[in-house]
Amino acid sequence: MPQPEILPPESGFTPPPPPPPSAPERKSRPVWVVAPATHVLVGLNCGVFLLMLLHGASIWMPSIDQIMQWGADRPYNVLVYGEWWRIVTAMFVHVGILHLATNMWCLWNLGLLAEPLMGRFGLAAAYILTGAAGNLLSTFYNWVWPLRDSSGAPFFQAGAGASGAVFGIAGVLIVLLKSKRLPIPPLELKRLRKSVIYFAAINLVIGLSVNFGSGFTGVAIDNSAHIGGFLCGLLFAAPMVPRIGSPRQVFRWRLRLSASLVVLLLVLFGFYIAHIQPPQI
Repeated sequence: MPQPEILPPESGFTPPPPPPPSAPERKSRPVWVVAPATHVLVGLNCGVFLLMLLHGASIWMPSIDQIMQWGADRPYNVLVYGEWWRIVTAMFVHVGILHLATNMWCLWNLGLLAEPLMGRFGLAAAYILTGAAGNLLSTFYNWVWPLRDSSGAPFFQAGAGASGAVFGIAGVLIVLLKSKRLPIPPLELKRLRKSVIYFAAINLVIGLSVNFGSGFTGVAIDNSAHIGGFLCGLLFAAPMVPRIGSPRQVFRWRLRLSASLVVLLLVLFGFYIAHIQPPQI
């Protein structure tokens, strides 16, 4: 079966979210102790990009072959070649230093705010699961409605970046910050939640605006990945809200239950996508 043509990768750049609030415990303990998972995730993303550079990738705009070699996502590779691992690896691959820097700045700020609320396992699970949800929805959307050239041949775009997971963590925060049992003054809590909502809404509008009428120019933001990650974040956090402020063991049980349910839904969605007929040429 001939390999379809592809467009340059999607690489949306987003302005940073609001910084996390200062807290007394952060003054007495190093930030890496308060939020170790945030540091690990940022480190992994930066480490992958450094390895790409050491193997000859461009610092500003790596080629499609280069990002695919390091695990970028593309519907044809996932659904025809069975490379499902790309659903996870793509969230650690970035299309240039600016793409990496903007995503890591967002991840850093949102992670420092979310990790004290849900723990290192919770943040890591939220990153992986919401990022996977975003990449699955992107795979589904681009497989069912691919771009086409004048001859009718489908173009399958390559996707990479942590933005789906970043939107997922924003979704988690919007739900968790709704809890009145958090030890944060109500006005500050409301301000934080409103800031995260504005961050998600503004960046989604920016993505839709940039993509409108872009055609085959190569300027593309993966809005389906953003939406998938965000919706998964809302779903992931919902079971945890009633237990915020409860005994740690109860919250951990809720967190494991939430992660298990999301994994089940993602697996079922993956099976569904795998049985969709390829687009007609």
